[in-house]
Amino acid sequence: MRFARDAARNIPRNYAIAGGIGAAVAAVAVVVLVAVLVSGGGSSEEDIASACLAGATPGKSGECPRASGSRTPTRAPNRSGSSTPTVAPTPTPVTNAGGTSTPAAPRRTSTAAPVPTQPPPPPPPAAPIPDGYTASALVSNTGTGSVIEFAVIPGTTNQAIVASQSGKIYKVALDGSFAPQLWGDVSSKVSFGGEQGLLSVAFSPGFASDGRVYAYYTPGSPSDTKLSRFSATASDLNEASEQVLLSVHDFAPNHNGGHIAFDNSGYLLLSLGDGGGGGDPEDNGQDLTSLLGKVLRLNVSGAGGYTIPSGNPFSDGAGPIREEIFAYGLRNPWRVTVDPATNDVWLGDVGQNSWEEVDRVVAGGNYGWDCYEGNHSYEPAGCPASGFQAPIAEYDHSWGQAVTGGAVYRGGSMPELSGWYVYGDFYTGHIWAVKPGAAPVHLMKAPFAVASFTLLPSGEIAIVSYDGAIYRLSR
Repeated sequence: MRFARDAARNIPRNYAIAGGIGAAVAAVAVVVLVAVLVSGGGSSEEDIASACLAGATPGKSGECPRASGSRTPTRAPNRSGSSTPTVAPTPTPVTNAGGTSTPAAPRRTSTAAPVPTQPPPPPPPAAPIPDGYTASALVSNTGTGSVIEFAVIPGTTNQAIVASQSGKIYKVALDGSFAPQLWGDVSSKVSFGGEQGLLSVAFSPGFASDGRVYAYYTPGSPSDTKLSRFSATASDLNEASEQVLLSVHDFAPNHNGGHIAFDNSGYLLLSLGDGGGGGDPEDNGQDLTSLLGKVLRLNVSGAGGYTIPSGNPFSDGAGPIREEIFAYGLRNPWRVTVDPATNDVWLGDVGQNSWEEVDRVVAGGNYGWDCYEGNHSYEPAGCPASGFQAPIAEYDHSWGQAVTGGAVYRGGSMPELSGWYVYGDFYTGHIWAVKPGAAPVHLMKAPFAVASFTLLPSGEIAIVSYDGAIYRLSR
């Protein structure tokens, strides 16, 4: 006791005063609470709040009151005069009189609105769309007119040649990055006019290493038509390097046919007309001793002229039949092509008076001229009763007057055309697609003369306008 009193005496005065004040406040709170309880009534919210503020334990209500509702953040002015929001405190669980915890109400969180998903693109059409295509410009300025050939220069992706029937050949840029440049000129060798002139130019399949280019042209009737080989680079043609591989007897200025293509074996195909006149006056189409009215197949890979591929249908070395012949019975085949995916040979054969036809060419096939024009009898006298190959498609002269053979589509932008042969009419600009077992589908009508078609390295199809521009078939 003495130690306690001595300790009390040593307490500083200000601590003693604070202790006395705290004791007095606590005593008042107890008196107020006792008075409320003795009165026998319930406790008002104000009384309980007063007790809680005084530090006393509430009575039967079991807990001190809490603020109702959520607290709204307030803004305090910052230095710039604007207000900065303050974050409301996170609610905590509350313990009731029974000792259990009541979870606090969860905070409201904002949820981003779901992003709408885009519907998948529609599937590509299953077949060519009738009248659903157009010709988009590929090369607008070729530097020339009377264009009959367009070919991408092997080993390049942006350069091509455009050959005019006049004998001049220009190099062009597919993206327009340079102006047309004269690449070669054989105009001094050709007779240009009507169905005569430079009729085809083709690069060797091995051009990157052998630098060879092939041309078919007419020096002028009655001179023989020529198949020649030249040396060249991507920059120019060496006209002085000409080597004539084949001369074909010609007796009239028309029906020269005249297109060069290479098959997947590297053999050169050359389509030739029946030599001219009307109605095949010399019956060359059915004559296997003549090269006229035929498709020839030649091996031109050697250093000299040409040899006969062993797979040619008449290459037995016997009799007067010309072993160069791959197929026969043709009138004026304008544009022959090879499908790179199947090695199938296709062409368009210009008709006489009424019918234009499209043929898929097989080795040894007889395509009927002049016994038949298309599927229709033309001059039956002396013709066999059977053994002809029917055309894949034909059309009459209400649609056009001269078929232009095309190419088999192998591109990726229009998958519905894959495997379909695209061809047109030189004069009317109608363009169709056909494949074996399916009816022809009319694709579009071009506002220009359709001179040729070319399969681009991408498998897309270029359309050659005789007026000079090059287009791409598009949907």
